[in-house]
Amino acid sequence: MKSFKLVALTLVLISGSILATSCNENASSANNVNSEAPNSSDNCITEKDVIDAQETWGNAVIEIGKAYKNKGDYTTVAVETVDNLYGYDEGKVLFKPTLASEGQFRLTEEEAVSYFVKGKVGEDKGFALRPWSKVRFENAGVSVGCSDAVAMGNYYFTDANTGKETKVEYTFGYRRNNDGKLLIDLHHSSLPFNPTEQ
Repeated sequence: MKSFKLVALTLVLISGSILATSCNENASSANNVNSEAPNSSDNCITEKDVIDAQETWGNAVIEIGKAYKNKGDYTTVAVETVDNLYGYDEGKVLFKPTLASEGQFRLTEEEAVSYFVKGKVGEDKGFALRPWSKVRFENAGVSVGCSDAVAMGNYYFTDANTGKETKVEYTFGYRRNNDGKLLIDLHHSSLPFNPTEQ
């Protein structure tokens, strides 16, 4: 009887040891898989990404105006700005500029460039040619998903000649392309409602 108990105990210990080894191997294998596989959340858009994109956009508008003022190739600067910051090459971009009434919606890259520096759309005066010395964003809110984000609020443009600041309402949508770059796929802006104009 005593030897039977000893054999049973030995079997239990051996089984437990095999089970523990198997569990450790599975955990180690799972850890190796996780460490090698990219974490999809690592490339998710953050609020900081959106704020950085807003700053980049504002600086680009200022640079277009500087090129114009210095008699540089401002049209090329505008083309590069739209090409680098907007997602026209990736798919649809919904762009409704502030001072647009005849061509309200700019669904092509060429129409977007026209808004900033004049061109295809006859009504355009060249918004970025003002020129502006400063652009600052005040977000009312930023909604962030993993692959897209939306920001809404007011942005303020300082006239480089007069120092006067103009307040404009905006909504910007962003998506990350396959290269990891944040691109604008929605841009709607308008002047705030003025009750005295009613």
